[in-house]
Amino acid sequence: MSVQITVHLFFTSLRGLVACIQQWPVRVLCTSLVVSAPLVSPAQAQLTKSDVRPAPQALIKVHAYTGGGVAVFPARVITRNPHVMQRYACDACDLVPRLERADWRTTPLFQREYAKEINAAARRYQLDPALVRAVIHAESSFNAGARSPKGARGLMQLMPATARALGVRRPHDPRENIDGGARYLAEMLARFRNDVSLATAAYNAGPQAVQAYAGVPPYDETRAYVQRVRVLLYRYRRAAQLDWQG
Repeated sequence: MSVQITVHLFFTSLRGLVACIQQWPVRVLCTSLVVSAPLVSPAQAQLTKSDVRPAPQALIKVHAYTGGGVAVFPARVITRNPHVMQRYACDACDLVPRLERADWRTTPLFQREYAKEINAAARRYQLDPALVRAVIHAESSFNAGARSPKGARGLMQLMPATARALGVRRPHDPRENIDGGARYLAEMLARFRNDVSLATAAYNAGPQAVQAYAGVPPYDETRAYVQRVRVLLYRYRRAAQLDWQG
């Protein structure tokens, strides 16, 4: 999902843009960049190269003109002359969410990781271990150190308030995080009558949103998340069945 971000930087905070303005050996009055940038969380940086499709390099456009011997970087697009427009590679903008571009029908599964913790939590809260594993995969790609920009932490991406309510003191500890996340998932299933789609939508967007819309909320992120979990759940169940038969 892309958002348009306007970032106003002053001279004292332009360290990251020095290369962009070296051609103007004068003081900078202001800088305004309009970037179409995708959002990404640390949890989404754990996929292998086979999981993602190549993305084009992101660029930022910088408009500038000189007034009174001073380089000016206006907040709006310049249409009059003389002015210059430069394009610069934007490393931060290239971080297209890998989880959004993964092919969930072929991405490698995590069938052995944290088996003891997942099975124990599944038994404790009467959950399908494959569902717990699918949610962990969808949330953090099995990265125990994951932390989202909003503050969600660990394998099952627990928000601080939720973690405290669940008694999780160390959210990056796999056992505590999986136990807390599984408990919360079980609560959502009980609340929405074992409907996996509604329960996972509530896990992602909150139960209030699911109740307000009487179904999966019309959020692109949540709808993609629910579909992601459903695909992964099917695959983890199938993999477990093949292991049992094999």
